[in-house]
Amino acid sequence: MKKLLALILLIQIQFINSQKILKDYPLSNTIEETSGLEIIDNMLITHNDSGGEPVLYYLNKKGEIVETRKITGVKNNDWEDVTKDDEFIYVANMGNNFDTRKNLSIIKIPIKKSLNEKVELINFLYPEQKKFNTIYSKSQYDAEGIVSINDDLIIFTKNKLKKITEAYSLPKTGGNYEAKKISSIDVKSIVTGSDYNNQLKLLALTSTINFKKYYLILIKDFSLKNKKHQIETYEIPIGKTQVEAIKIIDRNNFWISSEDESSSKHARLLKLKI
Repeated sequence: MKKLLALILLIQIQFINSQKILKDYPLSNTIEETSGLEIIDNMLITHNDSGGEPVLYYLNKKGEIVETRKITGVKNNDWEDVTKDDEFIYVANMGNNFDTRKNLSIIKIPIKKSLNEKVELINFLYPEQKKFNTIYSKSQYDAEGIVSINDDLIIFTKNKLKKITEAYSLPKTGGNYEAKKISSIDVKSIVTGSDYNNQLKLLALTSTINFKKYYLILIKDFSLKNKKHQIETYEIPIGKTQVEAIKIIDRNNFWISSEDESSSKHARLLKLKI
């Protein structure tokens, strides 16, 4: 019986640790605070977060910058994630570490570049928020994840107090809105990035509990109508760093990026397999 239990435990440990880093590329110091990933025209796009230039960086699959695109007429207060649909890129200017910001917005940018391109702002607030300052560990209205699902943009909050994520929806048309709360997901951690694949109906989140270990959270058959979600969690074998972006390749493979932290001299682009 002891041998059987030991075998079962070994199988469980192997399953938990079966995820592997297949590729690990250093990123330029220009994007040492990479905080979003998307794929356009077979190139990855990313951006820096708080205080960086309002620039999108187009990368090849080795993490090398092949193009930069400055977005005029906007600021990078705290760009935290990026998503897209068939026509537009949506950059989430919604980092809010201390719940103080009153200028949260999603920047809507045409995928097709032009000399006179027009950028729209989708400004929003959380209607439940009554207090606009707190200590970092009790912040409930910070957010680092956004995805596009049909006609909606879905924000995933970084609720440090309750260790949950709350999903809010916004329309894709420029204007001023109250974000609509649609569900709470008990991820038992704080969400740092997100992606959704419409064909696979797969939601992927990155998260952390203590900023020492990071996790990949998968929710299969994700739907805005579901109130209950079956969650799979995998530890990302990356060491002490700061994972803030993810892009689904297929059901088992993912691009992730991490900021410049103590385990590395550079920000990194990694290919993860589970």
